[in-house]
Amino acid sequence: MAETTENKREIIFREDDFVLIQQNKRVTDKKLDTKPTTFFKDALRRFRKNKASVAGSIILGILILLTILVPMLSDKNITRVSSTESFLAPKLFEAGTGFWDGTRKAKRIVYDTENQVPALSGKYSIASVKAALVKITVDSEPTLIDAANPYGVGGVVVLATDAAIENKNALMSSKAVTFDVNGNYRLDVVFSDEEGVSASALGEYAVYLKSGDEKLLLRDFSRDYSALSVNISEVLKNAGYDSLRGQIVFEVKSDTSGFQYVLLESVVISADETAANAEEIAEVSFTDATDFINISDINSLSYWSCTGRKGIHNSQIYYCDYTLDTYALVYDDADPVTYSASELNTWIEAGYCTYDYKVGPESFVKLTDDCPIDVVDSQQVMGITKKLSSITARGYGYRKLGYDKAPKFLFGTDASGFDLLKRAFAGLRTSLILGVCTAAFCFCFGLIWGSVSGYFGGNVDIWMERFCEILGGVPWIVIMTLCILHLGNNFFTFVLALCLTGWIGTASRTRTQFYRFKGREYVLASRTLGSSDLRLIFKHILPNSMGTIITSSVLMITSGIYSEATLAYLNLGLQGLHSFGVMMSNNQQYLGVYPNLVIFPAVIMALMMISFNLFGNGLRDALNPALKGSE
Repeated sequence: MAETTENKREIIFREDDFVLIQQNKRVTDKKLDTKPTTFFKDALRRFRKNKASVAGSIILGILILLTILVPMLSDKNITRVSSTESFLAPKLFEAGTGFWDGTRKAKRIVYDTENQVPALSGKYSIASVKAALVKITVDSEPTLIDAANPYGVGGVVVLATDAAIENKNALMSSKAVTFDVNGNYRLDVVFSDEEGVSASALGEYAVYLKSGDEKLLLRDFSRDYSALSVNISEVLKNAGYDSLRGQIVFEVKSDTSGFQYVLLESVVISADETAANAEEIAEVSFTDATDFINISDINSLSYWSCTGRKGIHNSQIYYCDYTLDTYALVYDDADPVTYSASELNTWIEAGYCTYDYKVGPESFVKLTDDCPIDVVDSQQVMGITKKLSSITARGYGYRKLGYDKAPKFLFGTDASGFDLLKRAFAGLRTSLILGVCTAAFCFCFGLIWGSVSGYFGGNVDIWMERFCEILGGVPWIVIMTLCILHLGNNFFTFVLALCLTGWIGTASRTRTQFYRFKGREYVLASRTLGSSDLRLIFKHILPNSMGTIITSSVLMITSGIYSEATLAYLNLGLQGLHSFGVMMSNNQQYLGVYPNLVIFPAVIMALMMISFNLFGNGLRDALNPALKGSE
């Protein structure tokens, strides 16, 4: 009720104006809408919300799992050098699918026209290469080159001399041949005026038969490039000789115009079949210029020598593009192989096959797939008793290499024939253990060092910081080199060398965080209530600093892996252990030819680095949300 008076209003409250709403109800604290949680549960919840960090954690977990399982479960070879299995292509699907099928493609490879295969090295037989070819495309027209090539044909021989040296060039048959007046010996020479050689460059030449210091001219110095056909027997008769043993010589005379050339397509020396040395003089002849140059360059018994410049012009070679099944090349036997009788007896005793040499190859019966041969082509016996010496048989090459079936290498093989997949994860396991051990020590020691330095400050901080600056001023590569030189390239040495200076970064970050938080109100309040220094450091200050420290500490693992890889490029890598860095260092020389040897390990390393980075950032945001988005 309100009563008013002049210039004043008075409000009067009575007891019945107030009513208790919960007069008959029990009043208690309201139940929380959410479940109670802890700091780490809340951090885990925030971590799960970061999709990138979760993905990185999953990839990281898979990689770590593979480093354990792949070397343990795989039966592939990473210890025994097998040059036969070197550089096999990555294979997941069957050959011919066109992708990840164990084949290699090559373009512009010289084609062996005689055997109708690409001109590969002599490591594999012609039959093996033919059997392994998936596809081949040969150029329809030959390519003309001015260089000797073992797979070239045709062309012309080029003789040249320099104007500065008179009569320098001479092509001489290094094998002397006996000619007589009765053998009807003939010399037939075909010259050439090939395109690309100027007519003014065709020099003056002479052809003669040389015997000691005596020269019997067959054509005097001339520029006549018509075919030369000379009856040597008649020349001998006209010169008054019954016989003469000498060498055929082509000599080029230079003039002031510069280099002078003579082009020879063929030189043929012939005789009647009745001549005693008909076969001997045939060896001195040549009809294919490319073949002649090839033999002259590699064979001391080429029968021709040159005192000047000798070369080839317009040699014809063919190029091809091909796709080759590298697994069929290695594991399928296209050629028969000879096995000794003792090897055959070993297989018979093991129950792999049966064979009766008295009956012959048709008696061979294969009993199990363990037998490395399928068919016996022939047998060799020796002695009066006709005892079996060896057999020639065909089978599958993978059995000879110890496999029950032809293997597949997901990443291919390296130069030593090692499985790249198993070696990559075995090496990554070693490098990962190295990084984890290094990071664990550096994290713990750096955390303690930085906590003491940042918490106590003053002279303690000054002396501890000066020590860190002096130690950090020494390049880590110098420390590593000195440790390796004195202690060897072993696992312990690498951990020790990386830990000597690796903790300084963690200590510096921890010190910075302690200076940031040790003056906060909650720390002062705890100190006022009597908390000890250890409780203040590890209970109040350090947990609030972990968000920044944890990210850098996680990345220390990858830093250790990369440090080991860097040292491997300096030939200071781990010895006696499978190391990722040593493997990458050995394979980088093949990047241009076999890129899979570097690409696959590099992808694994990149995934490991990115995953650790995402995982570390996720931990930072989860442990300290205030730092979310910071570097």
